[in-house]
Amino acid sequence: MQTAVEAKKETLVEKIVDVQVAKQNLDHEIRKESIEQSQDYNKSMQQVSRVSKILSTVVKNVTGDNLGEIEDLVLDPESGQVAYAVVTFGGVFGIGNKLFAVPFQALRWVRDEEYYVLNLAKSVLENAPGFDEDHWPNSLSKWDQQREELHQFYQVKS
Repeated sequence: MQTAVEAKKETLVEKIVDVQVAKQNLDHEIRKESIEQSQDYNKSMQQVSRVSKILSTVVKNVTGDNLGEIEDLVLDPESGQVAYAVVTFGGVFGIGNKLFAVPFQALRWVRDEEYYVLNLAKSVLENAPGFDEDHWPNSLSKWDQQREELHQFYQVKS
């Protein structure tokens, strides 16, 4: 027969085991929540990028033709968002390049290959509205004038 002390000791051991199991379950839940938060953070960071990583990035079309590279970014001062990627195309050794203000939303990032895709044939881009290095649109009103034309050409919403 069990004495009262032994019964209390057994009950206490059972409670200790229950507490240890509860602690393990809690630790598991905390780790799981931490991993989920890290994954959410990583996912959100994949939706942003440093400008220095974007500049000089190659732009290709869907068939893999090289369309140029991103030379600059144009920001919308009211929203703080990137409005256009300035893509340089053509020329030899940087001489005679034509610049294109491509609405940033017309570009799609290919993470595994680390380049942007623009859904245009090379021949179409050659005839796209553009400008040369010495004649940038230098005011908000000039960008606004081009906005509608560019958005229609690249088939993106204004």
